[in-house]
Amino acid sequence: MGDRPQSVLFACTMNTVRSPMAEAIARHYFGREIYFASAGIKRGEPDPFAVAAMEEIGVDMSRHKPHTFEDLEDSNFDLIVTLSPEAHHKALEFTRTMAVDVVYWPTPDATVRQGSRDAILAGYREVRDRLTMRIKQFLAR
Repeated sequence: MGDRPQSVLFACTMNTVRSPMAEAIARHYFGREIYFASAGIKRGEPDPFAVAAMEEIGVDMSRHKPHTFEDLEDSNFDLIVTLSPEAHHKALEFTRTMAVDVVYWPTPDATVRQGSRDAILAGYREVRDRLTMRIKQFLAR
């Protein structure tokens, strides 16, 4: 059990969909044992589809305020999980003087989905379910 991180940062491009979803999911399942945060390279606007997809599984993400790496109060994480190629490059740059593990989990960008509300929401559900599975597998060890 000693190999589980005590603090995890999820990072993506905008901190509006992938990283805050991951943070909310991880906090929902493991928040009593591990500290979680999220950040993006750019600060986007809160995404109503992300909030809706998370509400479906009983996780409230409505109060999430998007922020960047520069906004982090504490940069001492045991692990940074990057969810987009841009965030991965940024995390490697951000941590080059720190002893922190950086792992890349390629995660699709739900915001590129087009079509009906249901088609778009399906893309967000896919990201949510994929992140949930990955986080549970990774942290349940």
